[in-house]
Amino acid sequence: MTNKPNHLSKNDHRGAASVTGFAGALAEMDVGSAAHILGSTSDLVFTMNADGIIVHPVIYSSEYSGDLFKDWAGRAWIDTVSVESRPKVREMFQDLARGETSRWRQINQNTDTGVELPIRMILLKAGTEGHAIAVGRDMRPVASMQQRLVAAELSIEQEYARLRHAETRYRLLMQVSAEAIILVDGRTGRVVEANPSAATMLNKPLKRLVGSVFADNFSGSDVGKIDTMNIALRSSGRMDEVLLTLEGDQQAVASATVFREDNAIYHLIRLFPLSVGTGGTVVSKNQSAAIRVMQGMPDGFVLTDFDRKILTANAAFLESAQLGAEEQARGEPLDRWLGRVGVDIGLLYSNVIDNGMVRQFSTVIRGQFGTIEDVEVSGCVAPDTDPPSIGFTLRRVARRPVAEDHSKKSLLRSIDEMTKLVGKVPLKDLVRETTDIIERLCIEAALQLTDNNRASSADMLGLSRQSLYVKLHRHGIEDKGFGDKE
Repeated sequence: MTNKPNHLSKNDHRGAASVTGFAGALAEMDVGSAAHILGSTSDLVFTMNADGIIVHPVIYSSEYSGDLFKDWAGRAWIDTVSVESRPKVREMFQDLARGETSRWRQINQNTDTGVELPIRMILLKAGTEGHAIAVGRDMRPVASMQQRLVAAELSIEQEYARLRHAETRYRLLMQVSAEAIILVDGRTGRVVEANPSAATMLNKPLKRLVGSVFADNFSGSDVGKIDTMNIALRSSGRMDEVLLTLEGDQQAVASATVFREDNAIYHLIRLFPLSVGTGGTVVSKNQSAAIRVMQGMPDGFVLTDFDRKILTANAAFLESAQLGAEEQARGEPLDRWLGRVGVDIGLLYSNVIDNGMVRQFSTVIRGQFGTIEDVEVSGCVAPDTDPPSIGFTLRRVARRPVAEDHSKKSLLRSIDEMTKLVGKVPLKDLVRETTDIIERLCIEAALQLTDNNRASSADMLGLSRQSLYVKLHRHGIEDKGFGDKE
């Protein structure tokens, strides 16, 4: 028996009453006509005899493939459903045998292609020979919607839990932080939130601090500084080291960054006290003055961590490196500007880490736009800082006059003497002698660059210490005024 697809339009919004309301009329109608009428409002319709055998072609929605139901004719309906759905089919036949209209049941319908379809079914009596018509609605759209709804609910719950945990961590950090943190509305300038450390530093109850104008918590002379800070925040998004005056002439350094939330702009401000206060001593006034002097001194100053990353630098270093702002240097490796590439910076750091300090290390500083200056570097380790850091001062030195380079004159004389020996001495002897001259001059230059430090000279020349000692002895350099500094 061939399939007969249903090309009639169906109305998915009709309920069970639209089907069961025809029960009385269907009992008097021709089975085939009744099936076609019901097929216009359903996704799946097939007719069975009194024994539950499918006797008419299956009428199905155009959304189904014809391969799903092609072998159903002549089979018992109960054999075409899943095992767990068979008790429901039996109950539907029992209701029909008692003369009752069966209620809607969800049936998992097997198909000839192995696909299992979830269908909402009802069984209606039709004709006068005990025939029954099964009417079904496809539940896959509903199941898909339910799955999406469950997935959306799970996603919302997970996001809510994540936000709740993040807020808990934020509140905890604000409470336990010893650093004064204040959140200011960028539009009104009022304090939106503050932690207990900020209330302690500003000597105000936390409830009074929240909602107050941020500028009102400082000296009247600081209004201009706060306005400048706000302008910088609007233009660059951050501001470092604004010196503000608290009650009792106590001073504090403020740094701020900008962030957005719900289309509003907020300023996150951190305060660091510069003198003794209820929050403790971080930096004394004298130390603060020393920092300001170091920032303005004519010699370059730079502070780095042990990974050579720049933490801070003064204006003189920025000028030599041809940088416009400290932010361009912060976080960058120092060897981007200091030292001969691949040589000096490794020696400089190894010496200062091994010895705790270094004095008058000769090297160069390379500007951002290609300039090169000779500098002498001195530095020391500050192991008690967090993280451990190294500070360097850079002093510009004049280049050595080329005319005074006696080693170059000596080299020229030696070359001139060598050329006069051509034809009188074998070539291999001339080459060996020339190599010795160049080797001796390179060793002397390395000793001068490292202030006669033989360990550093060996590293610079790519030699072991023992090899350098052998060459010093062979060329007689150790007797020419170079010290034994290690």
